[in-house]
Amino acid sequence: MSEVAVVAILVAKPGREEELRQVLEANVEPTRKEQGALQYDLHRDIKEPRRFIFFERWASEAALDEHGRSAHIQTFRAKSPELCEHAEVHRAGKIL
Repeated sequence: MSEVAVVAILVAKPGREEELRQVLEANVEPTRKEQGALQYDLHRDIKEPRRFIFFERWASEAALDEHGRSAHIQTFRAKSPELCEHAEVHRAGKIL
């Protein structure tokens, strides 16, 4: 079992920034309570306020996959097409 890091970048559609922020913030506490969640921090780009960035650390890929099946993430995924212009998720395995 090796640690997995995730950087997720979401860009709100113009005028939908605050709605996206609220939806993303609602995911933070339930996710932090998930088994295997080591870090789950939401940030907002200083120069581009439509861009939100999650820095995440998970105990394993299995824990991260389970997170993807959680009710709050499924709810977010249902809402994201109307709120997000662009999204990308990068997974990385810990080396050191």
